[in-house]
This record gives sequence, C-alpha cells and structure tokens, in this order.
Amino acid sequence: MSNNRGRGLQANALGTFDTVVMAVAGSAPAYSLAATTAVLVGAVGLASPAALLYCAIPMLGIALAFSYLGRIDVNAGASYSWVGRTLHPFLGFISGWALVISATIFMVAGSLPAGSMTLSLFDQSLADNTALSTVVGAAWFVIMLLVVLGGARLTVRAQLVMSGVELGILGLFAALALVHTGNARVFDWSWLGFSHFDGVSGFASGALIAAFYYWGWDVTSNLSEETRNSRRTTGLAGLIGVGIVFLLFEVFTIAVNVILSSRQIESNDANVLAVLGDEIWPGWGGKLLIVSVMLSTIATLETTLIQVTRSLFAMGRDRTMPAALGRVHRTWNTPWVAIVVVGGVALAMFIASNALGSVGDILTDAISAIGLQIAVYYGLAGLAVVVAYRKMLFKSAANFLFGGLWPLFGALFMFWIFVESLSSLSTAAITIGIGGLAVGLIPMLWYWKQGSDYYRPSRLDATHTVETDYVPDDFVPEQSRVHQGLPTDF
Repeated sequence: MSNNRGRGLQANALGTFDTVVMAVAGSAPAYSLAATTAVLVGAVGLASPAALLYCAIPMLGIALAFSYLGRIDVNAGASYSWVGRTLHPFLGFISGWALVISATIFMVAGSLPAGSMTLSLFDQSLADNTALSTVVGAAWFVIMLLVVLGGARLTVRAQLVMSGVELGILGLFAALALVHTGNARVFDWSWLGFSHFDGVSGFASGALIAAFYYWGWDVTSNLSEETRNSRRTTGLAGLIGVGIVFLLFEVFTIAVNVILSSRQIESNDANVLAVLGDEIWPGWGGKLLIVSVMLSTIATLETTLIQVTRSLFAMGRDRTMPAALGRVHRTWNTPWVAIVVVGGVALAMFIASNALGSVGDILTDAISAIGLQIAVYYGLAGLAVVVAYRKMLFKSAANFLFGGLWPLFGALFMFWIFVESLSSLSTAAITIGIGGLAVGLIPMLWYWKQGSDYYRPSRLDATHTVETDYVPDDFVPEQSRVHQGLPTDF
C-alpha cells in the first residue's frame, strides 16, 4: 500500500520492465496495423513503409523531448505541465486538452474494432454490424475502466498478459511472412524512398497517419508519478517502445505490400491483418491475428484511459478543470472521479457513433482527426524541451543533439504535417480535429479568469533543477506535495 494513501497516486507501483510494456502497449502494434494500414495504403499506396520510416525519425525526437523533460519535472500531466512552464500556460493547457480530446475520440474509434474483432471470432458476418460492435466494444471498455480504477499494479498485470500474447503472435507471423511464397508483388527498395508519394501533400498525409501508428508510447510520462526512478525510467521506456513498434510496423507493412493485392487491402479496410494472416497460414492464421488485434485493442484502451485520466487528474489538481477531477480513491490510489467522468462521456459517444456509419468510415475520419491533435501536443513538447534546456545545449554534444536539435526537428515536422495535411483531409476529419481543440478554449479561459495558480507558473529551467539518477522510494512530485500540504524541500 502506498504511503501517500488517499492523498496522491500510488507511488513506486511500476518498474522499468513494466513501463516498457506500457509504452509498447500504448502504441498498440497489432491494432494500429489492422485498423490503419488500409487508411495509410489508401493515402500513399506502396509508399506506406516509407511514411512509417520517415515519421519514425522525428517521432524519436519527440520521445527524446519527453525523456529530457521528464528528468526535470515529474508530473502526471506530462506535456500539459512542461509546455505550460516553458512556453506559456495557455499553450500548456491546449497541449493537455489535445491529449484529452484525442484519447476520448480514440476510445470510441478503438472500442468499435474491439467489438468487431470479438464478433468475427464467432461469425464473420456480424463483424460489420456497427450497433452490435458498439455494444461488445462498450463491454470491453467498461472492463478496462474497472481495471484502471483498480490501480496501477492491477493495470500492469493485465497489460503483461494481453501484450505478451499479442507480441508473441506478431513475432510468429513476422517470421512466417519472411518465408511465405506465392506473393502478389516482389519487394522493391523504392518503397522506402520518396518516389511513390503523390507530391508534398501526399507525403504529409501519409506522415499524419503514420503519427497515429506511433501515438501512445508517451503513456509512460503520464505514469511518472507511479513509477520507480521515474526521472530516468519513463523516458527510456518511451524510446525503447518507439524502437520496438517501429520494427513491427515496418515488417508487417512491407508484408502487406508484398503478400496482399490492392483489392484485398481496399475490401478489408477494417482489418487487413486478418486477411494477411489467412494468406500466410490458411485456416488458423486469420483467427490468430484477430486474437492479437483484439488483445491489442483492449490493451491500448487501457493505456489510453490512463493517459486521459492522469491528464485530467493533473488539470483538476491545478484547478484548470473542476477540482473534483483531482480526487484520488483512498484504497486504490487512482483518480476515480476522472475515471468515472471519462467513462460516462465515452459511453455516450459510443451510442452517438451508431449514427456515423460503418466501422471503417468512423475509423478513417477519427484517425485523421486524432493525427492533427497528436501533432499539436507532440510539437509543443518538442519546442518545450529546447526552451527548458536552452542554457545547457552547448555544454555537450549530447545535449545539443538529443535535447535540442533532434526534438526541434521533431516539433517542426509535426507542425508541418499539421498544416500541410489540412488541404487533403475530409471536412469531417478537420471538424473533429480542429473543433475538438477549439472547445478547450472554454474551460481554459474560464479557469484562467478564476485565478488558477497554473497560469502563474514557476518557470521550468534545466539549469535550476538538480538531476539525479536515483529517486527515493518515498518520492512525491513537488506539485503533489503542494496539493497534499506536504513540505516541498525534499
């Protein structure tokens, strides 16, 4: 039991291995491949592996930004806190709000495939029934909601089982794909170049979708207040997570290009991975990969719930959202009010989603909208680390490259794909993406006028922070101590 029972999150609940598992689960490799590959192929065709490759480079820059920022500010709000204390509190709030909105949209977009995959294990004809998929997906969502409510240790135990089975199946099929015969195409190195993109706007569209593939590894930063040695662990886990999912994404996207025809990809937009499995291992392959996708989807629902509820917890604690969101359950040490609120909103959105069309239609617009919001808060974090470390960038080559140049490149890339992709997105995707961000202006301005201390921050400056590789077992982040009435001179 945590020694800050009833006052804060459960400290020291997760270790390094646990955090790496959460990072990989957050990016949901099987789900991302199943739900997004058809969207990516539809946007850039054979250039899909290139889009994932060229998005991975700036994404590593953003992961470095999170790693460096996490060393000097341990906060469940992550980019919400970092951006607010370096660039401007308004930008910090928008950064946090972008995560909250994107995660909430994803919980609907992700629950539908979870329901659809579950149904397809019993009867393939039921998989495209949006209403039934919604009911089953909502049931999975409620189960994950209860797991997250039960605390960080219960959450990571469930994650170890789901992600372990998922990655085991993916590893098996990655090996089988390498020796598969009867392919639709022969691998061509040009798939990793720029020749297959339809100009600059085509590249931007592909990169925006690729950003959605990688999104989720940063759940480690939202778990920083619950992780041992978090100043070192959370950032390292994020970097390892990005590396692992990059390899999986590349292997399977190339396998889709080689093994499946364009017609097979287009006619199975909701789950390309199952079709790939049937081609590699007729009979059993499709079902095994459906199991992998189902577990991946459920696992990433869990990590997404963690991200949105920890972000709302930090906002409630700072009084930039209703203070009740910052309440912690006395037994489970989880932000139970935030969890209940998110659960209620998401379930209402599940019902509304039935009027939007098929599972495939909902996914296409949702993925693009989420991509816009991801670009915003990742880009702001990339700028924040440069500001926080500005006085230390020229003290070593490592600081300059990993704490400055690479994150800055990542930030500029995110902002570029945000702007460049607007011309090619549907009206629905832009409305959801930009409209969702705009709604955040209402609580931001309201609580700014109420005089929240968040809008009068202490500046985040790496030169004024004592960095250490060891965080004591009784470590409680400074903002948590202030909130709890504890001394801050630890």
